[in-house]
Amino acid sequence: MQVPLAITFRGMAPSPFVDAAVASWLERVSHVYDRIQHCHVWIDLPHRHRRGLPFQVKLTLAVPGTDGIVVHAEGTDVYLAIADAFLAARRRLQDTARMRRGEVKQHAA
Repeated sequence: MQVPLAITFRGMAPSPFVDAAVASWLERVSHVYDRIQHCHVWIDLPHRHRRGLPFQVKLTLAVPGTDGIVVHAEGTDVYLAIADAFLAARRRLQDTARMRRGEVKQHAA
């Protein structure tokens, strides 16, 4: 199943190569957890960027039973920042999947 994807560019022109990279990462991550309902990625190149880390990537994944997964990443290269965001999201999805399967013990209140 294809996960609906929205990509928003801020401070830079849209790029089909960046679109393809995001779609590729989303496909990889969707194999970890098959209940992703929607993905939205914001790629920001601020006008007055901080020296050394100009690209900012925000990633939100809509997942049932949670408030969603939100990840932020920064990097000097847009592709590395995208990869960092999706790797962090994958770790969070793996945790969500483990909790759903009951593999994670719940602490007593």
